[in-house]
Amino acid sequence: MDFSRADGGSYTDNLIGTLLAIFGNLLVSISLTIQKYSHVTLAGTKDSRAFYCTKTWWCGFVLTCLGEGANFVSYAFAPLALVAPLNAVSVLSSSILGLIFIREKSKPKDFAKRFGLSVLGVILTIGGTYLFVAFGPNSHEKLKAENIVKHIVGWPVLLYLLLEIITFCLLLYFYKQHRANYLVVILMLVALLGSVTVITVKAVSGMLVLTFEGTMQLDYPIFSVMFVCMVASVIFQARFLSHACKLYDSCLIASVNYILSTILAVVAGES
Repeated sequence: MDFSRADGGSYTDNLIGTLLAIFGNLLVSISLTIQKYSHVTLAGTKDSRAFYCTKTWWCGFVLTCLGEGANFVSYAFAPLALVAPLNAVSVLSSSILGLIFIREKSKPKDFAKRFGLSVLGVILTIGGTYLFVAFGPNSHEKLKAENIVKHIVGWPVLLYLLLEIITFCLLLYFYKQHRANYLVVILMLVALLGSVTVITVKAVSGMLVLTFEGTMQLDYPIFSVMFVCMVASVIFQARFLSHACKLYDSCLIASVNYILSTILAVVAGES
């Protein structure tokens, strides 16, 4: 059976990218639940240790790294517009895991209702995922080092990065100086960093794939720049998400983070 299209894309590549994205987002949702459990456990005991001194928190951190690694590889196989919306998997699984294992703000009479809605969301997500794979964007540009440089110095990307840096600095000022620990503020910082991660991940994964195919891309300076920016953005995202997990429910975090991250990721990818 031929899965190729005239535009050079491949249903098989889409399927691989989709499965990797689903697996990665499942791991991320599990990690959020574990880290939330770590914070809840410490808050309910007289243990004076910091959260990063517990085994459960580090277990969640490792799962976050593995999940983001799977998401990283998925960008090499499927278009950004296909991978980014699959963060919905993390929203639904976080909601279900939070209800089952942590019972976050859930009265017994509301548990069945919320669980039923979560199951309905899973069914709709599975249907939507199938439609994405079958009818979604199927081709994406193979990013060579020269093409990446051309994209970055283009005015759409420069304008987007300028606006993002200004917004990030303003939010960080209020977050640090005025103790603005609001969920939207924290997750907006995460989403802004996430949009940088999306750009850099797409670039790094694309250059790695071309290198494995025989076209060396790792000796270009742009690869090192993209790799450093990718690692830095992921580390700071993990830090902000950990703080959010300490203050808010993981299912709420996943829901708001999905909305903000998906919007900014798609905008960043299209710019």
